[in-house]
Amino acid sequence: MYDAATMSPNTLSRWRTPTLILVCGGLIMTIAMGARHGFGLFLQPMSMAQGWGRETFAFALALQNLVWGAAQPFSGLIADRYGAGRVLFAGSVLYVLGLALMAHSNTGTELALSAGLLIGLGLSGTTFSIVYGVLGRTYPPEKRSQVLGIAGAAGSFGQFAMLPGTQALITGIGWMAALLVLAAVATLMAPLSAVLAEPGRDTSQRPTQSAAAAIREAAGHRGFWLLTFGYFVCGFQVIFIAVHLPAYLADNGLPGNVGVACLALIGFFNIIGTWGAGMLGARWTKKYLLAFIYVARSVIIVAFVAVPPTPTSAYLFAAAMGLLWLATVPLTNGIVAQVFGVAYLSMLGGFVFFSHQIGSFLGAWLGGVLFDRTGSYDVVWWIAVALGLVAMAVNLPINERPLARLADPKPAAA
Repeated sequence: MYDAATMSPNTLSRWRTPTLILVCGGLIMTIAMGARHGFGLFLQPMSMAQGWGRETFAFALALQNLVWGAAQPFSGLIADRYGAGRVLFAGSVLYVLGLALMAHSNTGTELALSAGLLIGLGLSGTTFSIVYGVLGRTYPPEKRSQVLGIAGAAGSFGQFAMLPGTQALITGIGWMAALLVLAAVATLMAPLSAVLAEPGRDTSQRPTQSAAAAIREAAGHRGFWLLTFGYFVCGFQVIFIAVHLPAYLADNGLPGNVGVACLALIGFFNIIGTWGAGMLGARWTKKYLLAFIYVARSVIIVAFVAVPPTPTSAYLFAAAMGLLWLATVPLTNGIVAQVFGVAYLSMLGGFVFFSHQIGSFLGAWLGGVLFDRTGSYDVVWWIAVALGLVAMAVNLPINERPLARLADPKPAAA
């Protein structure tokens, strides 16, 4: 391709062009993220049908995010060393199986194993780190941030496009059949994974730096840890809102269609925000953009919870949050690629993403726990505000300069 440890354009077959790789990677993201962002719509109907408290459903989705994050470095390592095709295919199969079994879950344990464990593993093989790793190795550095933004926007489009359909399915045929339809749609990811299989990455083209050396190198970089903590905050904020916003609005007397519309608005404006962040990240300092995103989220949340919600305020909140929703993703992965190179982008991005998913676990779970204990989401909203301010502060000192070894096309293995 364009640098060491990556493909050469000559290794790509004629049909497997960079544009096709971007399109298929974007479609995988659209399906995986679109289905996943609709899970909050199942909270109330499944809990009422099964006689669960909100904590039961919230814990399953929290576990999903934790498993997703914990598995991501390992699935990323496999994809970096041996190509992403097998990882994407296996992730697709696990995702479909998880959705099908989620539809037949009658206990909290069954829900945790299906929606939590299986779908969490499926997401680790079908989303950001895996797709971004392929794209990072396919496109040159000057185009990388924009391409990651486009792929992230595709995932946002899935949230916008699939949420109304998911709600219509729940209303029309029930939550169980709706999950089975989503499982059928998710099967489309398997054939798309063949395009991202990286057949050109034979043994001679794999990274010359060992994975252990790459991990030690990142662990010794202060900016890597600062970036990792900031991503924790991102996970806490977005998953708490994604899972609990519809219920929060319903608790305040707003009709159910307002919550659905808000999640769809988040998805729509996230298309703009994620694409825009990728474009801006190619021109401006990424850490400053991340700091702005985190503090802006806190300001928006304060404005939203300061007064009782109305449909208008809910829609404005969703639009504003949508612009910032996954805007952190291309910027965060862009910094990892910029500082450490792309040879282990999926793995190192996976470690950073694990922190994001720990935050996601706590955001989803604490939302349910504290609501069941206090009858309100107020405490969690204010935790999200405080964390946003901390994330702004920790992103500012990050050193974005590439490591010196990147000037050497063949770093020694350690």
